Amino acid sequence: MDLLNTLVDKGLRRELPTREEALAVLATSDDDLLDVVAAAGKVRRQWFGRRVKLNYLVNLKSGLCPEDCSYCSQRLGSKAGILKYTWLKPDEASKAAAAGVAGGAKRVCLVASGRGPTDRDVDRVSETIEAIKERHEGVEVCACLGLLSDGQADRLRSAGADAYNHNLNTSEGTYGDITTTHTYADRVETVQQAQAAGLSACSGLIAGMGESDADLVDVVFSLRELDPDSVPVNFLIPFEGTPLAKEWNLTPQRCLRILAMVRFVCPDVEVRLAGGREVHLRSMQPLALHLVNSIFLGDYLTSEGQAGQADLDMIADAGFEVEGAGTTTLPAHRAAAGGGCGSHDGGCAPCGDAPRDAVAEPGEVPAARTDLVAVRRRGAGTDLAPNA
Repeated sequence: MDLLNTLVDKGLRRELPTREEALAVLATSDDDLLDVVAAAGKVRRQWFGRRVKLNYLVNLKSGLCPEDCSYCSQRLGSKAGILKYTWLKPDEASKAAAAGVAGGAKRVCLVASGRGPTDRDVDRVSETIEAIKERHEGVEVCACLGLLSDGQADRLRSAGADAYNHNLNTSEGTYGDITTTHTYADRVETVQQAQAAGLSACSGLIAGMGESDADLVDVVFSLRELDPDSVPVNFLIPFEGTPLAKEWNLTPQRCLRILAMVRFVCPDVEVRLAGGREVHLRSMQPLALHLVNSIFLGDYLTSEGQAGQADLDMIADAGFEVEGAGTTTLPAHRAAAGGGCGSHDGGCAPCGDAPRDAVAEPGEVPAARTDLVAVRRRGAGTDLAPNA
């Protein structure tokens, strides 16, 4: 396919595809899916080999957020039956992080619900970072605390934070449809503040909220321009009790096409397979490893994930390897530039005799798998062991 050959060539040169090419990836048929995965896999291997970086989430403060983000189980007015607790103490957070590090996680992501941190909150998180680094020398720490005020990114950097996460989530044109309590520009500004402070920027998206292909391409092109070092791709987990509870728009095939498009547009960044992979990719998760070079290990913020050992087995069975602590994740040209990418230059019928209704028609969305959404009841904020 000429399109895929063109995209591979551009990806190997770190050249931006056209919008039309990115849209064409999302429009490919299921018959061409393995060809799309193989093509994007060439770009992934060029910059990251067969390494998979493991990240581990610690939810420092869960629920009771004053923001109204429609996708979030912790939002204002959420009726989702999630865990709710106030700030973990530094030693509690450090203990929670230890489970992920023991499972092979190279980065610990410290997340707290809320619009943004107060200066006292920054002090708390700084103490937590210090406690984790004292216990696990060399582990990367990423903070995700919401919108930052002046000077807070510098304080986090001084405390030992390596990165800051703040996702764009969706296109600028549709942002007001999912959130009204802050703006798309607020999010962009926070990412830029993190970059200015010398933190490695992490910013991604959520797919499956009812957006169009054009919306997906818009947000990924915006991310390319913003130039974070890592781009987490989340697939909406439609929690009961949230406004998007009925948005079951994804198939495993569409998820793979989205990941491939992100890889072609952002060829040399850490593309992370994030929340919702178990719910929407299901048994096709191993194919996604040919597109992404990073995943979360174990549970998410408010939902259960695949068991940590199952993640490790999946990586090994698919022929990949866990990235070691002594390995630099980013390609040399990005690492040498302090994170900057330098990239702004210039078929057949089904086999067997399965009943007709057992095979989804092209474009048909399967029945919602609400049985796969499980609220987290273990790990941080509880007395039960995590599943890492």
